[in-house]
Amino acid sequence: MSTEPETTENAEPGTPGTEVTPAGGAEEADTGQAPDTESGDGGAGEMSEAEGGDAGAEPGTGGGDAGVGQVSEAEGGDTGAGEVSEAEGGDTGAGGSDRGAGQVSEAEGGDAGSEPGTGGGDAGVGQVSEAEAELRAQQVERERIEQRKAEKKAPIESGTRLRGTAADLLAAVRAVESGEKPAATVFEEPRPAPRRPAPEPERRPQPVAPEPVAPSAAPAPETVHAVRQVLGEGGAPEALAPQVAAALGESAAEQLRADPWQLLRVAGVRPEQADGFARALLGTGCGPDDERRGRALTGWLLEQAALAGHTALEMPALLAALAQRGVPEPDAAVQGAIAEGEALVFQDALEEAGTAARSDEDGAEEDEERPVRVLVGLERYALAEESLADGLARLVNSAPKQDGSAADWERAAAAAQGSTADLIRAVAGQGLVLHTGGEASLAEPAALLNAARSLGLRAWAATHGPIGRNRFAALLGQAGRSAGEAADPSRQPGAAGGDAPGRPAADAPGIGVPVATVSGLLAGLEGPGRDADGALDLDLLVVLDAPQLDVETAALLTESMPDGARLVLAGDPAVLWSVGPGRVFADLLAARICPQVASRRPDPGPLGELVSGIGVGELNKVEAPGKELVIVPVQDAGEAVHRAVQLVVDSVPRAIGVPAEETQVITPGHGGAVGTRVLNAALKERLNPGPGRFGGFDPGDRIVHSLVPGRAVPGRVVTADAEGLHLSCEGETVVVPKERVEQSVRHGWALTAHQAVGSRWPAVVVVLPGDAAQALSRPWVYTAFGRADRHLSVVHGVEQALPRAVAEVLAKPRTTRLPVLLAPQVSGA
Repeated sequence: MSTEPETTENAEPGTPGTEVTPAGGAEEADTGQAPDTESGDGGAGEMSEAEGGDAGAEPGTGGGDAGVGQVSEAEGGDTGAGEVSEAEGGDTGAGGSDRGAGQVSEAEGGDAGSEPGTGGGDAGVGQVSEAEAELRAQQVERERIEQRKAEKKAPIESGTRLRGTAADLLAAVRAVESGEKPAATVFEEPRPAPRRPAPEPERRPQPVAPEPVAPSAAPAPETVHAVRQVLGEGGAPEALAPQVAAALGESAAEQLRADPWQLLRVAGVRPEQADGFARALLGTGCGPDDERRGRALTGWLLEQAALAGHTALEMPALLAALAQRGVPEPDAAVQGAIAEGEALVFQDALEEAGTAARSDEDGAEEDEERPVRVLVGLERYALAEESLADGLARLVNSAPKQDGSAADWERAAAAAQGSTADLIRAVAGQGLVLHTGGEASLAEPAALLNAARSLGLRAWAATHGPIGRNRFAALLGQAGRSAGEAADPSRQPGAAGGDAPGRPAADAPGIGVPVATVSGLLAGLEGPGRDADGALDLDLLVVLDAPQLDVETAALLTESMPDGARLVLAGDPAVLWSVGPGRVFADLLAARICPQVASRRPDPGPLGELVSGIGVGELNKVEAPGKELVIVPVQDAGEAVHRAVQLVVDSVPRAIGVPAEETQVITPGHGGAVGTRVLNAALKERLNPGPGRFGGFDPGDRIVHSLVPGRAVPGRVVTADAEGLHLSCEGETVVVPKERVEQSVRHGWALTAHQAVGSRWPAVVVVLPGDAAQALSRPWVYTAFGRADRHLSVVHGVEQALPRAVAEVLAKPRTTRLPVLLAPQVSGA
């Protein structure tokens, strides 16, 4: 039975019975399911036979008809990729009922070093790993979130909730009343601060680097030993002992013996396994009606829902899932979990469709009960979603700082054109702005960033991954040169000279360029650092790839925004949603609580035309005179692997001029006969053969490193030693400890669409084997096809399932509370 995470959205909302089994390995979740297909005409389904036998993988020489609906004539001969075995355990490729919805890897940062600036570390590399730093930063931010929530419930002392001018005024009044200061000195008008000139902004206090956070202590050996004994008594794998001890704490053995279903707290354990463990420990003293079992299954189902993207579940759906799992009294089980604090319940009011707001004359009707939906969720995501709503409301309701006069902003907008000018004008007067568009639209946030920095703002951009960061940095430089900006980046606010000690100057690569990754920004490894209050030391933050923000990451970002700063969330709403729970960008677009600027820049060329059509549900034939698009039909899995390898190794480099190291293969899943594992093995054999003496890897291997679930960083293996596996990831050196290699590193010649989102390559080969039909959806196809810059080859074995998925299969809905939480907090919402 496969436990490979191959989809994030194949569970309908409220169907947590679709099991998710997070497994080890650097595997990212991927897309949803498509209905079974029927034969018929249309779109990419029309495929002519490739000529030339095994040379069918060669990009065709046909002219304008080499579109999605046709196959170009092939050239050349068989380059001999060899036959690839289709056996892959129990994997089912992109489909399969045993695949979990939304499974993500458990690769989280370990004790890989010390906090920047502290020197030394267990990994011996002199600085903390990005994964550990991000986890520590998230721990600090979550503590701040919980503290703020607690403050809301606690009695509020006079003045303690005031901030900014109001707090200063209260302090001044008390100082006068106490006689500490005379009224004249307290209330005299301060002298106005000098206005910052654009080229030479006034010096600001040095950003304060985040304080090191003590890493979580490993479970004590005696605790692990005691847990191992209990697991052995119940017939469970003793190798789970460290995970159980970490999840349950010092008294893990006692807890496990008293409540065997606590084993479900360990990722990857299924209910039937926990049931067997409980029977072995308790004998006849347990059964399906055991209240401990009901509580544990409630928490487990909510975790599975989170892996599928939901932040909460509707009560009827949760009760139905519990009944499906053999719980005789589901309602009692949920109430027990709520009473024990293992889950939270919410009642969200619903607006009746088509009902306008009641006027004052309808006061008699206002007392009528409004319909509500009852939701149940885990505290972790409930706090994150509430904190996110608070942070967004603060940005929307507060006026941004007056950095630059209105006339200055208007002159900057007038110098731009079209939707770029609209974006600049929106950001000038609003604390939160949404920007939508495809790849070509990135020029608009780049122009905004340059305009803001010319006005003296400390403006930064953040991307989902390092490839996107480096691409946007290059685009930012082009936009700056076209606008006539000075070539010396050190004269810009927030350049390398302003970075906090203990971090690389500005960013590496791209020193002086104000672009970071979201994870690096939050961890303090990239970006401007933080001010004395712990907020990001900036005036404007443009977050690209915004659809990839889950609720927890988005909450950390908004909590980190200083008062008076501006936040722009930019991205393409048609791509796959985040691996983590929530649909932050889509919820904000639907809520309409802030200005939204839609780019009017179409993506250029045949590939831009193709992808734009997919975004609106149409798989069109496009003219591809420059071999931008080639379709290669295949009949079975073995042929699909053969053709994919031939394209990467021979055809694309020879006919298109893109080398193999710049060509990326994308496939729907990790397992199966044409999953990433099989494709990577075949590509390694041709491109970098070796014994895999370093945990299956050799120097020169193309890899992907999963720092934390939901984010994959491509790179290459450099070497290995006692410290671990040395990687080069987009110019940055990463050392992965030996014990983390199996969980967080995998070969990267072939990726899933979720791993590829946020990145682009000169050439992309998308492999669609016959068993991938159930995994295809419009967002998946849009994301996969949209990763190509110059050339796209499609190894096509799904026939009419492809146009059907584009036309009919949308993203699976996710249950979230963000719109309901925002409505009462935002003026006019």
